[in-house]
Amino acid sequence: MAKFIIVVFSFLGLLFVSCNDATNKRNQTDQLVVGQTVKTSLADSTIVYKTDNLLVHRLSNHIYQHISFLNTNDFGRVACNGMLVVKENEALVLDTPTDDESSLELINYVTKNLNSKIKVVVPTHFHGDCVGGLETFFEYNIPAYASHSTIELLGANGKVFSKPMIGFTDSLVLDIGNEKAYVEYFGEGHTKDNVVGYFPLDNAIFGGCLIKEVDASKGNLEDANIMAWSNTVRKLKQKYPTAKIVIPGHGIAGGTELLDYTIKLFQ
Repeated sequence: MAKFIIVVFSFLGLLFVSCNDATNKRNQTDQLVVGQTVKTSLADSTIVYKTDNLLVHRLSNHIYQHISFLNTNDFGRVACNGMLVVKENEALVLDTPTDDESSLELINYVTKNLNSKIKVVVPTHFHGDCVGGLETFFEYNIPAYASHSTIELLGANGKVFSKPMIGFTDSLVLDIGNEKAYVEYFGEGHTKDNVVGYFPLDNAIFGGCLIKEVDASKGNLEDANIMAWSNTVRKLKQKYPTAKIVIPGHGIAGGTELLDYTIKLFQ
């Protein structure tokens, strides 16, 4: 009898472990999108939209992280982040999704699901993961603002669009509903033109590719100023030391630990 009891409990123990393993694997699978693992570290975030081309996470009352995908020679299929701000049925998009198809999905999600109008889109630098879907925004008569430096670099790299972008020098203030959003240049880093978005109501920063997720590598340095990078991020942290949400250009969103990690990575 004693041997029988031991065998039964052993079987139950193995069954419990197997169920836990299956649950863990299922949870991991839920986060896989066409071979690309998409993660978020914010406990209150939820996926509100998901296809093979686009994911949208709601991070707070007014802040969403949109994720699209870019095929690269050096890094494979890369998940690319942007930020969506929605207030009083008006919206701001920081960085377009990577192509026209995913951009159309985002526009449709904002207009139909959120019942909001996109007032403006702002690319945070001149690389393709920021402007890949810009023509789709123009087709829907959504104006684009970009720094004069970004506009110049796009032209120098042969990027021509059907409509001109509205230029600004170092900073931009935008009305979204009854609140204000800010776009500001803090210095060179990932590129010479990288700007940062900030929405005070939710204390949220979109750092774009200037900011790295924790434990990330240095990534694409083709147009980078490695010597200036850390100091640029220090200026950003000094201005917004208590930011609650920080979205990097790629990878996991979090808090100011992303700023600290990026400073350390390039110092």
